[in-house]
Amino acid sequence: MEQKRKWKVSDIWEGLKNGFSAIITGNLLLRLNAGKYFIHIAYTFLLFWILIFESLMAENALSKVEKNKARIKEMEIVYADKTFEVASMSRRSEVEKRLQAMGSKVKEPEKQAITIE
Repeated sequence: MEQKRKWKVSDIWEGLKNGFSAIITGNLLLRLNAGKYFIHIAYTFLLFWILIFESLMAENALSKVEKNKARIKEMEIVYADKTFEVASMSRRSEVEKRLQAMGSKVKEPEKQAITIE
């Protein structure tokens, strides 16, 4: 009866060296006997690639959403300023002051208009 060989720490170095040489020569998949599982491996890589691509697209979309939220916030501030400006310009006293500053003789009527029946 043959005695089983015990595992040694030096076997790690040999395994790494053999694995590295197999990667360099392109024989890693052959040594692992992965030829019959090639379709499964390719399918798994395809799924990982799709997952990464979808993640990048989602991140890109969320980035656009954040940029647009900031732009909308800025536009709301500008809109509020313009609304206030228009509201202040439409007061009667402001209109009369601006007309006088422009040299117009138009004034607010002193007495009420007469209606003809």
